[in-house]
Amino acid sequence: MTLNIFFISITIKKRRLSPKEIAHQEMVVKLYEQNKDRQASMYRMM
Repeated sequence: MTLNIFFISITIKKRRLSPKEIAHQEMVVKLYEQNKDRQASMYRMM
């Protein structure tokens, strides 16, 4: 009889964003919302 045991240890750390990364993320979200609104308005026109 063989008993194989495999252990994995996972460590998760919260990543700190720089001000530049925060500004970039906000711009991405803003552009995503604009595109979503544009797509919705085009859908309503059809």
